[in-house]
Amino acid sequence: MKKFQDPNYLVKLEKAISKKYGSETIENPRKHWTESDEEEYENQLKKLSEKQSKLEEENEKVEVNGVLMSKKLLNRELARRSCPVCKTYSFNLKDDAYMSKFECCFKCYIKHIQGTPEGEERWQRRKIKLQEKN
Repeated sequence: MKKFQDPNYLVKLEKAISKKYGSETIENPRKHWTESDEEEYENQLKKLSEKQSKLEEENEKVEVNGVLMSKKLLNRELARRSCPVCKTYSFNLKDDAYMSKFECCFKCYIKHIQGTPEGEERWQRRKIKLQEKN
């Protein structure tokens, strides 16, 4: 408590800090603040608030049958796991890729499309016929 009784204590402290860390450490930060700095800061705040609102929107929970679920889960399309050709059910990622492009699993792609000449064209015509029927 004796050091705070000295009226010049703060002055001595500032001098010691400026001597050790430089004169900029004891200056008021407003001294170097400009209008362009202010605009840049406001733009950064806007971007940050937009990011936060987007994240909040994505993580928003909705009550479905008494259970809270993420909205993100409700908007997703269900992945097709059953091959319409051979009727097998698969969790294989390779099958997912072939399902989205050719609407069949990898085995059916090898059997019906890849091994035949003009297989993709024939398969696309098959897809069109099936769509016309539905």
